[in-house]
Amino acid sequence: MIRSATAVWNGTGRDGRGTLSTQSGVLDNTAYSFHTRFEDGKGTNPEELVAAAHAGCFTMALAFALQSANLTPTELKTTCAVTLDKDGAGFKISKSALTLTATVPGVTQEKFGEIAAGAKAGCPISKLLTAEISLDWTLAG
Repeated sequence: MIRSATAVWNGTGRDGRGTLSTQSGVLDNTAYSFHTRFEDGKGTNPEELVAAAHAGCFTMALAFALQSANLTPTELKTTCAVTLDKDGAGFKISKSALTLTATVPGVTQEKFGEIAAGAKAGCPISKLLTAEISLDWTLAG
């Protein structure tokens, strides 16, 4: 399976503007710029997309892991916050923090923790990142 996205940029780094489009069409010439990345401009940025990808990947991996353990979640809600730090002349994503709230009937805290840790380690986006990855979770009901 291969998935693709395209970035187009016009102008300088600080004053230029770009668009991002994905193969699926979910992003279709979606704006991004210096302002959307380092300030609060309207549009997206690479770090926001990495956070969305990591939250989605981990949550789906967890759903499959729970299914393998014969458990059916009522809801899994994950927020991911990536940290962009200065790195020499450039920048790097140094952390990806996953915060999960889960409702999974019939599972113990201990078993859920084991399954969630496995999903965190096993999701393809976790394997891609060289950043520190943390997981804080709350199991409701």
